[in-house]
Amino acid sequence: MPNLYVSLSAQMATERRMVTIANNIANMNTPGYRAEEIKFERLLSTAGDKEVAFVSEGESYTSLNAGPAIFTGNPLDVAPQGDSWFAVQTPNGRAYTRDGRLHMGPAGELLTVDNLPVLDAGGTQLLLDPSAGEIRIGADGTITQGANQAGTLGLFTLPAGAKLERNGHGTVIPDRPAQPVQDFSSLGVRQGYIEGSNVDPIMEMTRLIAVQRTFEMAAQAVQQSEDQTSETIRTLGPS
Repeated sequence: MPNLYVSLSAQMATERRMVTIANNIANMNTPGYRAEEIKFERLLSTAGDKEVAFVSEGESYTSLNAGPAIFTGNPLDVAPQGDSWFAVQTPNGRAYTRDGRLHMGPAGELLTVDNLPVLDAGGTQLLLDPSAGEIRIGADGTITQGANQAGTLGLFTLPAGAKLERNGHGTVIPDRPAQPVQDFSSLGVRQGYIEGSNVDPIMEMTRLIAVQRTFEMAAQAVQQSEDQTSETIRTLGPS
């Protein structure tokens, strides 16, 4: 019977892993997308005479590897450099994104591709002048139109080890406060570029094939255990 439970735990773990990989593959062309990874642990049970190892339900986490910088030439496309994030306002509060596909709303409000307000370092929504002409964005996020400074993109770093909750629209919410970038020597903004997804499609497809095979083996083990149990019941049952 323990073998059945071990096989079931392995089957559930591989099913969850398949869902994670499939979601990564579906977002391999989504700008700013960070791949979702999952970590499993080995759990030991000593309820019987022998130790039995089970697989934990798994803990998801977000890969922080940077995606490639893709040139677009659009002045309102921006790619964050280093481990920096843009701040946006969502229905669930402030969130952070690496997707720098921005545009200007009718009243000059700076919005993401999903129409979320973009914030400055102080958490205030950025407003531009639709009639003020060319927009230039400096490496430190400073936005100028003509000879005037129109605002500054808020750039933030997320605390090391923070758990990131996916919040939809390519945003995440950390479990600890993000900090405004002060040192722009290695962090900043690149105008006219966007950051691509950090998903490696070849690696994910390879993982998917391996996980599918593992899932099939676990399913076969469960079926064999059920067949053995049924056969034992028939053998021990009344003749």
